[in-house]
Amino acid sequence: MARVTALNIVNNSVRQTIQQFLNTLFEKKLIEGCLIPLQMSNRSNVVQTLITDPKKLEFADPFAPVMPVNSARIMQRMTKMGPSQHKIALVMRPCEVRALVELTKLKQVHLENMLVISMDCYGAFSLDKYQKFAAEHPQPGDDFLSAASNGKLSDELRWNCQVCQYPTPFYNDLTIGLVGNADAQKLSLIGSTEAGMQLLEKLDYTLQELPKSRTDAVKNWINTRTINRAEMLESARKAAAGPEKMLEYLSTCIRCLNCMTNCPVCYCRECFFNSSTFELDAEKYFDWAESRGGIRMPNDTLFFHLTRMTHMAASCVACGACTEACPSNIEISRLFTVVGENAQKVFEYVAGRALDEPLPLSTFKEAELETFDK
Repeated sequence: MARVTALNIVNNSVRQTIQQFLNTLFEKKLIEGCLIPLQMSNRSNVVQTLITDPKKLEFADPFAPVMPVNSARIMQRMTKMGPSQHKIALVMRPCEVRALVELTKLKQVHLENMLVISMDCYGAFSLDKYQKFAAEHPQPGDDFLSAASNGKLSDELRWNCQVCQYPTPFYNDLTIGLVGNADAQKLSLIGSTEAGMQLLEKLDYTLQELPKSRTDAVKNWINTRTINRAEMLESARKAAAGPEKMLEYLSTCIRCLNCMTNCPVCYCRECFFNSSTFELDAEKYFDWAESRGGIRMPNDTLFFHLTRMTHMAASCVACGACTEACPSNIEISRLFTVVGENAQKVFEYVAGRALDEPLPLSTFKEAELETFDK
């Protein structure tokens, strides 16, 4: 059962409060490193950075409303060859943690020695909107939390954040509880696993049962956030219903593969689309064009996206990383969110919900996907 403690908010800043908490973890030698978003010197972006010097926490802002890359992809690169020998804290958004869980089940990430810290997530802006927001707000993370907690800016968020039904983390050791705090000068820190609760005990924090007020507040918050979800998803379904509409939706695709590269759960080390299969001579293209009267170039864009959908729909966490990476500004994530939700409903599966929940396509069930004539 989760246990909660309260941290006094430092200088009316949630960001500084978490900076101080992480600094304490370094001082007590409970961690040796921390993967956390750091502000760039011009504050135009935050970049996930693996730090070992706690002095760099001064620039940390995990609440800055932007996510240029899903950190699960970073963890795949860091640990795919084996686990770290050092204790590292990972400060990640809920969708990043869910992708981390999927990659762990796919044996692409090793979580040994990792302390996973997540938070109640109000969402993020696209990079261009964030840069404008940061230019107007000296403390982007704190200023965003203040506005978002009062129900503002929701229409400005990325599409995936607006339809997100899992803004609180499923699997993590510690949760930074931003929702449901009775005392405005206190910040909840929730130990969600045995490792998380043991860490809080080592810091001599007073732990108590998770209050029902927190559970109720989170439930109400999620209900409020998902009021327009069904309508937005239906609009996405209609926009690409059938091959012709799908081709129109993807008409500006240049087949750069950025969406695939930035997707946290596209994990194949040798990708079919980077293989020699697509290295063809000019005559082959001409033969195709002659047989059909003409072919779209670059070719196979629809095939590329359909293959990706079938490949990773069951593990899609709807983080929106594919859209953020698209140079043509195609809302790829809308398609994948719809397809992912449909696929996961079939298997009664939620991507990233639990480490011990088997992947749908890796488990055989004799009585699965049966149809009956009545």
